[in-house]
Amino acid sequence: MSNFRIERDSMGELQVPEQALYGAQTQRAVDNFPISGQRMPAAFIRALILAKAAAARANVELGQLSQSQGKAIVDAAQGLLEGDFMQHFPVDIFQTGSGTSSNMNANEVLATLAGRLLGEPVNPNDHVNCGQSSNDIIPTTIHVSAALSLHERLLPALVHLVDVIERKAVQVHPFIKTGRTHLMDAMPVRMSQVLDGWAQQLKANIAHLQDLLPSLQALAQGGTAVGTGINAHPEFAARFCQQLSHLSQVPFTPGKNLFALIGSQDTAVTVSGQLKATAVSLMKIANDLRWMNSGPLAGLGEIELQGLQPGSSIMPGKVNPVIPEAVAMVAAQVIGNDSTITVAGQSGNFELNVMLPVIAQNLLGSIELLANSSRLLADKAIASFKVNEPKLKEALARNPILVTALNPIIGYQKAAEIAKTAYRQGRPVIDVALELTDLPRSQLETLLDPEKLTAGGL
Repeated sequence: MSNFRIERDSMGELQVPEQALYGAQTQRAVDNFPISGQRMPAAFIRALILAKAAAARANVELGQLSQSQGKAIVDAAQGLLEGDFMQHFPVDIFQTGSGTSSNMNANEVLATLAGRLLGEPVNPNDHVNCGQSSNDIIPTTIHVSAALSLHERLLPALVHLVDVIERKAVQVHPFIKTGRTHLMDAMPVRMSQVLDGWAQQLKANIAHLQDLLPSLQALAQGGTAVGTGINAHPEFAARFCQQLSHLSQVPFTPGKNLFALIGSQDTAVTVSGQLKATAVSLMKIANDLRWMNSGPLAGLGEIELQGLQPGSSIMPGKVNPVIPEAVAMVAAQVIGNDSTITVAGQSGNFELNVMLPVIAQNLLGSIELLANSSRLLADKAIASFKVNEPKLKEALARNPILVTALNPIIGYQKAAEIAKTAYRQGRPVIDVALELTDLPRSQLETLLDPEKLTAGGL
């Protein structure tokens, strides 16, 4: 009993760990939801604490809190963010669908700390939660945490990946490889063209994510319980966004319709869909790298990825493409996260979505995974791979598909005959073409020059 203290809430008394900063409502959630052992993401808790500080500052301006109360709450929030704040937020992800438990967790922790600074009690509901409901602060926090994570983590990581790819494209521009469609030999391409295609995929994803930022930065705060704004000052939403923008250095605005932002999570679903698209792009790039690196003897062997660790516990000398494999698994996870968010987004029943915590966890999880893996892919795979030029030239010399360049001169049927003969006999296509056409070798060398073929045209 000496390790606990007695706390009270509207449902009665219960024991809370003696040193815990939180109170009765948080403890009830800890007791009620021993489900996954996973806490809400740190990015979410950080945004929630920032939101509480912004709310306190707005309420002081509006005369809803005293100057001393507001300052104590803001100072408590800043102190939390400067330390190991996650130890004070033990509530499981799988909790009440509105996230009320996490909201009250923050209210209780900040009330305790603010009360110590002020030297008098600060109430979690009346003071820290002033002008708010879980039903608007949690949707707000989802938007804020995702927007901050995109600004600070994912978008810079994707830009870095694009920069590394484009620098590598310049380095590998002289190399020409066999193109492949359906995993079968096709017309030649420059290595730089392959990488430029990857870069453009990622640039499109960056642009789409940036286009979604204004929607993410429009907040539900001020709608309180059902969207009507009951118990909030009429100017609270605008003042809150001003204060939050100042604290975060990211511009936030009140949502145009608070009923929509509380009753649905359509923006989170849309952002998740774009994160899934980004994951699909990364999966494509990762798999291209794996195929190009395959071998080194029995595969394509066009490039050699940096060796990072032994690849087998039984086969000495084996080295595997571990970074592309890890990135591919990240992509699979993000695609799965999007499915969860899609289902959760359908749980907007009347005036409230009731799967908010799992939306937050999966949305922020996807952003974090994509940010981390993008930097690894850039720095430990793309920046450092080496081109195996002899292997590229060997495959190009024997590629019967080069005969495609002769179509305008000798026709498709004759070109097909040359290609099949060259493949069947294992001979260079130029030698077979010399036998089966009247074209001189000098003209064939010009027509079948792989470097010329990468430029397209007739």
